Amino acid sequence: MGRYPEIEPYDQGMLDVGDGNRLYWETSGNPHGRPAVVLHGGPGSGAGAGLRRYFDPAAYRIVLFHQRGAGRSRPSAADPATDMSANTAPHLMADLERLRAHLGIERWLVWGVSFGSALGLRYAQTHPGAVSELVLTGVATGSPAEVDLLTRGLGRIFPEAFERFLAELPEDERDGNLAAAYNRLLESPDPEVRARAAQAWTDWETAIVPAPPGSVERFRDPEFRYGFARTVTHYWGNDHFFGDGGEQGVVLRDAHLLADVPGTLVQGSLDFGNLLGIVWRLHHAWPGSELVIVDDAGHDAGAVGDDALVAATDRYARRRP
Repeated sequence: MGRYPEIEPYDQGMLDVGDGNRLYWETSGNPHGRPAVVLHGGPGSGAGAGLRRYFDPAAYRIVLFHQRGAGRSRPSAADPATDMSANTAPHLMADLERLRAHLGIERWLVWGVSFGSALGLRYAQTHPGAVSELVLTGVATGSPAEVDLLTRGLGRIFPEAFERFLAELPEDERDGNLAAAYNRLLESPDPEVRARAAQAWTDWETAIVPAPPGSVERFRDPEFRYGFARTVTHYWGNDHFFGDGGEQGVVLRDAHLLADVPGTLVQGSLDFGNLLGIVWRLHHAWPGSELVIVDDAGHDAGAVGDDALVAATDRYARRRP
């Protein structure tokens, strides 16, 4: 099956969402089709053109946008002068609502990858009337347990890389919240400190999340590297700004709020997030969900995952609104 052929947007713009932020957005596919919005990962990765290809362009009105500080949105998190206090999950969800109103959309399918899946889940829980379906991959929920696994727990599996990761931090900051400690370095007034911290953070991400070559290649760009590391640590160091839900996090705690939203979760069996069983627990706490496990795949579920994602959007395209 595979993904649909490449397409170009038929409309695009910059939306003023307040706080001095302007979001890049674009629409492609069928202007009269079923609305779908794509939430990219990172946070801070930006939305690549390939994400349009998970939707039948004859059936969907496909909306891509770059979250605050990411990609073509302005100001960029890669600029140390950008105020990150105006970049939180409540801000991003309010941006979604502004974009939905701007485009005249009543309800839309929400497609999310990695951090975008966590954001999509929380958006659906807090704005259920705006979401028709959820399609999520590389699933995350933004819980403290997941952040602790990705910043500290995997040190047992990757001890050499973890030793280098810790070595960049002051000794008295190696036992606490590692994402928050890195974020303090990334907010340093010293550009050399910021640059070293960004390199160390992305080296660790590359070590623990095997990814396609193109994904790793982006970290060679010092501007992208810094903006990405700054945004990820800003969110991970602050419980994703979702609020206090204990170690399980608010998304899993509030899974019952998704009861009326159909959803598909596509997850690689070797994605390290599965070590905590959170995706399995989310599926079983969410009656309207289906879970597709892709054997021998990681955070990127590969070609088999692509087939499952396209099958899901094709099926939801036929569902009565």
